[in-house]
Amino acid sequence: MADALRRIIHLDMDAFYASVEQRDDPSLRGKPVAVGGSPQSRGVVAASSYEARKFGVRSAMPMARAVRLCPELLIVRPDFARYRAASQKVMAILRECTPLVEPLSLDEAYLDVTENLWGEPLASVAARRLKTQIHDAIGLTASAGVAPNKFLAKIASGWRKPDGLTVIAPERVESFLQELPVEALWGVGPVTAKKLRAIGVQRLVDVREIDELSLQQTVGSLAAWLQRLSHGDDPREVRPDRPWKSISAETTFATDLQDLQRMKLELETLSNKVVNSLQKKNLLARTVTIKLRYSDFTTVTRSHSAEPTRAADAFAARAAALLERTDAARRPVRLLGVGAHGLEESQSGRSEQLLLE
Repeated sequence: MADALRRIIHLDMDAFYASVEQRDDPSLRGKPVAVGGSPQSRGVVAASSYEARKFGVRSAMPMARAVRLCPELLIVRPDFARYRAASQKVMAILRECTPLVEPLSLDEAYLDVTENLWGEPLASVAARRLKTQIHDAIGLTASAGVAPNKFLAKIASGWRKPDGLTVIAPERVESFLQELPVEALWGVGPVTAKKLRAIGVQRLVDVREIDELSLQQTVGSLAAWLQRLSHGDDPREVRPDRPWKSISAETTFATDLQDLQRMKLELETLSNKVVNSLQKKNLLARTVTIKLRYSDFTTVTRSHSAEPTRAADAFAARAAALLERTDAARRPVRLLGVGAHGLEESQSGRSEQLLLE
């Protein structure tokens, strides 16, 4: 099989934001650290150190809960400029090995090293060299997974964190798959996993044995993809210029909002942030989406599609119109978000009216 000849690395920085903070502030080293907002203002954990994870502190967790789990937790406000600077150095090191680097976020990327600038035939050697160079250059550790495809490489990178290296050679793919729970499949979260277990799918390889109709009734259009992955088959190539699928911004308020005009002002601020990102990336958005979370934690979204734009006033106006289609005027709101979807590259730069003022 052609896929078996590919050599893919998934490299994932270890507790990236928290590790940058510990690197730059010696007083934080060896201690439980969470990067995020204040527990008094409904902040959430953006990243946690491995010392904090021992207490159950995880990303996206409310900071107030994190502090309850770990009373000794040291909270640091995020500094994304420093994280981006560190990320740029990491990506530059990766591109010294191969131009086929597909960043997924600031702290992880895929590399295709089947043929590489180092002339290194063994992907495991290339991965070890990358880890060493990153540590020597920026003082941070990374974990790497090496496998014949993206799916397996990503699982492998998380196998022995932190500072791990796991290699899945083609002849080991089947034995590796036999060890995995059904949650290891891409697209299978807790809810889908519960549905699959209800029809007898406990392990990843059990997907192969379920009849196609039952699987389709359980996971819908995802069925064919899951069956393919259950055999370790993932044909997707590493794409250096991976297109943006969406850009969004959101904020959680210290006190629930009840005034509709205040909410519209907040949406305008969030819209400007999104439009600014669109401008920097030379993108237009066809669809505007807003996200609301009410005081009872019920979350709703509303979307509107029209001609592609990145005009700040038009974007904010569409977001405000979407707000009218919710219960925001009648229910307290704790979170607001704005998203841009259906993105496409601007061919002409359009006109001055599209630029963020």
